[in-house]
Amino acid sequence: MAASSSYTAQGEQNFETYSLIWLDASVNNSQENLRAQEKLRSSINHLITFEDEQKCFKYIRSIPKDDRVVLVVSGHLGTVIVPKIVSLRQVAAIYIYCKNKTENEQWAKQFSKVKYYFPLN
Repeated sequence: MAASSSYTAQGEQNFETYSLIWLDASVNNSQENLRAQEKLRSSINHLITFEDEQKCFKYIRSIPKDDRVVLVVSGHLGTVIVPKIVSLRQVAAIYIYCKNKTENEQWAKQFSKVKYYFPLN
């Protein structure tokens, strides 16, 4: 179930309390995103990136119900995936990063698991 070049190898176990999942169509396509991934990995070892919403959705649904996931997602893909996953027990929190905070607040405010919006510069 390959997601992207930084996807955790099959069979690798996560011994951390939380996994961090980053969903964005360009998550592995810019130096800025790759640097951000390095910084995140200094705090949490289990970072998984996805460029495709369907693969991300399938992965989250495959996680044991007692595990917890924090999702970082672009505003565009958030509108697609958040309604599908917000009720899943595995999803602890969702962070949206976007260019237009006001626009994304409109659709996301109905979901209590959406915690914060990171503006893109």
